[in-house]
Amino acid sequence: MALMIRDLCSLHYPINLSNTELQVKECRILKSGCNGKKKLMSVNASASGSGNSKSIDTINGKKINGVHVGQRGNVVIEPGSSSSSSSSSSVNHSYMLGNFVDERFVYRQSFVIRSYEIGPDKTATMETIMNLLQETALNHVANSGVGSNGFGATREMSLRKLIWVVTRIQIKVEQYSSWGDVVEIDTWVDAAGKNGMRRDWIIRDSSTRKIITKATSTWVIMNRETRRLSKIPEQVKAEVRPFYINKFAIPTAQIDSEKIEKLNDETAQIITSGLAPRWSDMDANQHVNNVKYIGWILESVPINVLEDCNLMSLTLEYRRECQLSNVLQSMTTMREIATSESDKNSGMECTHLIRMEADQAEVVRARSIWQPKQ
Repeated sequence: MALMIRDLCSLHYPINLSNTELQVKECRILKSGCNGKKKLMSVNASASGSGNSKSIDTINGKKINGVHVGQRGNVVIEPGSSSSSSSSSSVNHSYMLGNFVDERFVYRQSFVIRSYEIGPDKTATMETIMNLLQETALNHVANSGVGSNGFGATREMSLRKLIWVVTRIQIKVEQYSSWGDVVEIDTWVDAAGKNGMRRDWIIRDSSTRKIITKATSTWVIMNRETRRLSKIPEQVKAEVRPFYINKFAIPTAQIDSEKIEKLNDETAQIITSGLAPRWSDMDANQHVNNVKYIGWILESVPINVLEDCNLMSLTLEYRRECQLSNVLQSMTTMREIATSESDKNSGMECTHLIRMEADQAEVVRARSIWQPKQ
C-alpha cells in the first residue's frame, strides 16, 4: 500500500515541481515551529535555490519603495510584526513561489493543471487559463517589492484608494493543456499610452517548452470608493516604471484591435436572460471578477459549437462594473470564417455582448474564434 501511495504522489506532483512543493512544506514547518517566539525567517519566493539574502532597494537599476527584496526574491519577515500590512503581504510570499528572469523584468511561475480545472473534453478551460494569468499577475506584484496588502495594488495606490481594472484582454490559444500537465507562465508590463499599463503573458508547456498560449491586456486605474477612473499618479508611475519592458507576447500586427460591434435584439441570434452574479463571483475589489464573464458569454453559444470546436481566440472589452444585485443577459451572433488557407469555411467567429437586463447597459463586448476539433 505504501508503494502505491508513493506512485500516486509522483503522478500528481511532477518531478519538475518537486522543489517547489518541498519549499512550501519547509515554509509551513518553519512557521509552525516558531512557538509564539519572535524569530527571523527567510522565505524563498523563487523556485530555484536559496540565493543571496542581501536586501536591495532598487529594481533594474531604479529605486523602489516597499519591502526589501533579495537578489533572487528572498524576503526576510518577522512573525508577529506590529506592521500588519507589511507582515500580511510578506507572509504570502511563501505560497507565491515563482522567480524573476530577464534581469527581473519578467516574472515566471509554474502550475499543474488540476482535475477541477478541466472541462468535458478533459482539457483546461478558458476560465482556467484566465485564472492562471490573473494569479501570475498578482504574484508578480506581490513579489516585486512594491505590492501592498491590496488586490494587486502598489503601496502608493493603496494610500490613494486606487485599484487596477482591466479594459481589454486578448488570449490566443495554440494548444490546451490536459489534467496533470505542468505549464510555465511568464508575465511582464509596459506603459500603454499616457494613462494605462499593458500586461502580457506567454504560457509554455513545461515538458516540450512550446509556447501554447499568448495574451495581452490593457489596465487603467479606478478609485476604490468613487468607482471612477483616475489618472495614474506620478508616485504610482515611479513605482511601476522600473518594471516596464518593451516586449510583446502577441505581435502588433496580430493584436485584435478591430472594433467589436454592439449587438442588439435584432442582430443577436441567441439571447440568454436571467444571469445573476453569485456571492462567489465577487472579488476583493468588490465587483464581479473579470474571469466570470467568460462563463456567461458561453451561455449563449450553441451546444454543438461548444462540443465540436475549440475556442482558439477570445477578446474581451470591459465597459462597466457588475455588482451582486445586477441581472444580466448574454447575447451571441455567429458567422463562418476561414481559419486556415486550405479551408475557406473551417471556423466560426462569434460576437458577444453581456448587458444589464434592466436598462440594457453594456457590461462586456467580446469576440471569439472557434476551430473544429481535430
